[in-house]
Amino acid sequence: AQEGFDRKEAEKLEKKLRKAEFDFEDFLTQLRQIKKLGSLEQILGMLPGMGQLKKVKQLKPDERELVKVEAIINSMTKEERRNYKIINGSRRRRIARGSGTSVQDVNRLIKNFAQMKKMMERFSKKGARGLPSFFS
Repeated sequence: AQEGFDRKEAEKLEKKLRKAEFDFEDFLTQLRQIKKLGSLEQILGMLPGMGQLKKVKQLKPDERELVKVEAIINSMTKEERRNYKIINGSRRRRIARGSGTSVQDVNRLIKNFAQMKKMMERFSKKGARGLPSFFS
């Protein structure tokens, strides 16, 4: 599983995470890296102890959700991917039309991304002990 990830990309991402500079471009890169590893069900099965859990088998992760997220991000301009805060109502409608999704789907993705970014900012303020190093 680890071989599917490009080490240099991962280290670059870690630096961005530590500085809370993560954007939709980075998110899209990560999404594509995850897709290279296989289905979500396979990935969950690779995690220690997860293969035996009956609940994981019942979850049946929906691959279509990843496709939808990727379509939404691909429908954004580079400027929008780098700064999600500029995405106003008309841009959200355009992104939804371009991705074949609803404005609610676009809103949900932006809201979840903003929450994730806020959490990363809290970790980065705590310094090195707030976010463990993945390569030490």
